[in-house]
Amino acid sequence: MPLGRRVSKDVAELHEADRRLAAGYAERLAAANEAERALREAQGGAVASAELQELTVAFDIALTEALAAAEAAERAEMGPKAYATDAQDAKAQRAAEIEARKAKATASVRPWTDEVDRLRTAREAHRLSFRTRPTAAV
Repeated sequence: MPLGRRVSKDVAELHEADRRLAAGYAERLAAANEAERALREAQGGAVASAELQELTVAFDIALTEALAAAEAAERAEMGPKAYATDAQDAKAQRAAEIEARKAKATASVRPWTDEVDRLRTAREAHRLSFRTRPTAAV
């Protein structure tokens, strides 16, 4: 008989998927740094507008992927108790929300929360500074 809280199969699958995604965080962050470097170099030189747009979109995509990995790492660090699925009843979902809020206050989760906030802020600043979506033809 296992000791501790049993976790449903759905929650275990979500937790494992987040752990796998979080494992690639360093590579995704390095890709975002490389995309930013390429964009900044292109801004400093005489580059065609179309190429600059491609680099801008590539940096946005890389930042979004790094953010997704950081969010997955944060959720994985919170543990399976913090996961809520649509199949759960309202009471279980509320318990998961409370566990997630409690976990965010722990020392092991806080660095990931800070990293998520930093990446989200960087992505939003980039999106406000540069046009990352094609303009609609008028």
